[in-house]
Amino acid sequence: MDGSGRSRSRLPILATIGENPYFVLKPGYQLTLEGKESGKTVTLVVSVLDETKLVGGIETRVVEERESENGALVEISRNFMAIHKTTRDIYYLGEEVDIYKNGKIVDHEGAWLHGSKGATLGCWSGITRDWPAVLPGSRPGVAMDRARVVSVTERGTTPAGTFERCLKTEETTPLEPGDKEYKLYAPGVGLIQDGPLVLISRSQK
Repeated sequence: MDGSGRSRSRLPILATIGENPYFVLKPGYQLTLEGKESGKTVTLVVSVLDETKLVGGIETRVVEERESENGALVEISRNFMAIHKTTRDIYYLGEEVDIYKNGKIVDHEGAWLHGSKGATLGCWSGITRDWPAVLPGSRPGVAMDRARVVSVTERGTTPAGTFERCLKTEETTPLEPGDKEYKLYAPGVGLIQDGPLVLISRSQK
């Protein structure tokens, strides 16, 4: 049995390294996005680490998101991801979150792990099959994001280049009724726009 109480034989066959048209899960891959929010310059660095973590009996890859405002660190989240060996769907199994203020950790809001306290993994199936929905993982009352694919024909223009045939998602959560966030994913690249933040560079170490 795994941490969620289910037989491992029922779990999808997942790997910690791979990629699909809109998501690169390879150690050393890094995206940097930047933009303005509430008058502040926000920088988001997304890095696929050479590190894995066992979550609910499943080995996952650690994808770190490091966010700063006007150069000051405000959040580090360690997201636990895996990829289906056959379909190449991306699975999201939770995250550890550190919220910073004046250089010190002050909160862990939004943290959750598959198989713990009612949390369940999610599958971004829409990213590989053009389905109309994406189902991120969730924990009741803590992380309840929902998303849907609204287009697969978008053009995205960023300082890092112009990208065609981008996938656009709309994200909502019952924890913040009425709020909507939009993201763009470019083929062979991954996330190129997250709300007002746009891709400024990418690299593979």
